[in-house]
Amino acid sequence: MIDLIIIAVVLVIIAAAITYIVKAKKSGVKCIGCPSSKQCSHNCDGGCNGCSGCHDDK
Repeated sequence: MIDLIIIAVVLVIIAAAITYIVKAKKSGVKCIGCPSSKQCSHNCDGGCNGCSGCHDDK
């Protein structure tokens, strides 16, 4: 019984993570882990906090 509860909890966590990623990508977030990813464009003028996925490295 404990095994089923652990499997259910893991599946809920995975489903929540997938839902978060899908929603973030639909809203236009370039890199999900970057706190400035919504404000950042590819021609960033230094306002990004080091997320190499959402701006060009200069």
